[in-house]
Amino acid sequence: MADNHTAKRDEFYETISTFWDRLYGMEYALYDCLELSDTDVADIRTATKEAYNVYKKMVRLIRQASDETLIDLGFPGKALEFLRMQLLPYETVIGRFDFVQTKDGLKILEFNADTPTFIRELFDVNGHVCQEFRMTNPNAGEDDYLGKSIRNSVFHCARQIGVTDHPYVVFTAHEEDVEDRETMMYLMNVSQIKGARFVPLSMLQVVAGDGVYDSEGMRIDVVYRHTYPLEALLEDVTDDEYPIGIEFMRLVERRKVGMLNPVSAFLMQSKAVMAAIWGMHEQRHPLFTEEEHKVISRYFLPTYLDEEPFLASGVTYVSKPAFGREGDTVEVRRQGETLFQQKAKSYAQYVKVFQQYVDLPSADVQTEIGTVQAHLLIGSFVVNEKPSAFGIRAGAQITDNLSYFLPCGVKGANEWT
Repeated sequence: MADNHTAKRDEFYETISTFWDRLYGMEYALYDCLELSDTDVADIRTATKEAYNVYKKMVRLIRQASDETLIDLGFPGKALEFLRMQLLPYETVIGRFDFVQTKDGLKILEFNADTPTFIRELFDVNGHVCQEFRMTNPNAGEDDYLGKSIRNSVFHCARQIGVTDHPYVVFTAHEEDVEDRETMMYLMNVSQIKGARFVPLSMLQVVAGDGVYDSEGMRIDVVYRHTYPLEALLEDVTDDEYPIGIEFMRLVERRKVGMLNPVSAFLMQSKAVMAAIWGMHEQRHPLFTEEEHKVISRYFLPTYLDEEPFLASGVTYVSKPAFGREGDTVEVRRQGETLFQQKAKSYAQYVKVFQQYVDLPSADVQTEIGTVQAHLLIGSFVVNEKPSAFGIRAGAQITDNLSYFLPCGVKGANEWT
């Protein structure tokens, strides 16, 4: 039975070129389709829109904050000179909320506003799986919107640095990372920007005070570094200790080169922003309207910059770094004791935030090894400030880089896309 499922799965995914249906030699994309209702779809889009509007208002306040406050919110010292830059009419081009469905409705675990992956899976592959399983794809048409949004953002970015003719746009990533590389290739292809190229990060030439060039000496107008986190870029140095990342950011600051996602996306990225939002909500701060306080109460979990509130209440909570990915350095704790955690501790140097723990719902999913029970996490994209594609990760209680991509669809009356 399992062998037959694997054969059908492999035959199907072989039809989708350059897609990483397996990662680290293991099954990643499932040959299965989770059934959602129209209400589920509407709820996710509403939550995404309303939560983003709260974040957008908050980040405008944070941009005016003192350096000391920014440090308290977990931003690295090296970022301070750049954090207040605003070169686009959007705070982020592509961001992704992670929601969990609880008995009290959808709750936000985090907002990856700067470098979210899971893009091709939801904007492209989910539709192919829905067609295979005769379901309606809830993300139909979002790939076209994504392409238009990238083109629009590139246009704005180029104008901000004084480029009035057609800009030379480079999409970049670590070439050896298949997921990062192919995500950037997908974004480049869906954007349909004339003359755009993929150039590996290692091939970019940063000339201090002048500009950024490709390996052939062509000056780059806009660098799309979507999978390269800004906190990593700021630490980037050459073999001879030249601070290439800082010099690149100074070129962005001096409008010698454009960069997407913009710095404002990084300003939203710190998980400590959730703590700031929750703290202001508890104080009924007038920054937020009564309706926005209701939104915060509905979708946000109690989140703090210290664990004292949870130690006092005895409530189970999660310790997570302000900057971190794939569940790395995350611990589930009660009364200061660790209940379970990820082995990886790559982000231990960052400020920690403490968030009320909620169980991820579970469902039976079809895998190569048979039916397994997996915990479900909803990833929902914001593209140029509008709700866009969403989808499901299925895995452990702490979602990590070994979690499955579980396609999802809506049962339609013989109608599918």
